[in-house]
Amino acid sequence: MASKNDKTAQADKKVSTESQPMFAFGKENYRLLLIGLAVIVLGFILMIGGGSDDPNKFNDAIFNFQRLTLAPILILGGYVIEIFAIMKKPKNQ
Repeated sequence: MASKNDKTAQADKKVSTESQPMFAFGKENYRLLLIGLAVIVLGFILMIGGGSDDPNKFNDAIFNFQRLTLAPILILGGYVIEIFAIMKKPKNQ
């Protein structure tokens, strides 16, 4: 049979867990979300430019590695990080 102190300790434990708010994301999830957002923004920044000031003159800079390959890979990688950050279970739960 449980003693009175055991019941009191269990009641205190129950009260302390109920008083703490439970958030959907932990600190690491928010950190990963911000990192993913920064990677996506960097990808879009790398995609900027390459145009010509004169509409009658064609500029080949629009077809370089940075705009056609690197920027889309960074954007997709950022979205993968975002999905991982959302799906990752916080350590405190």
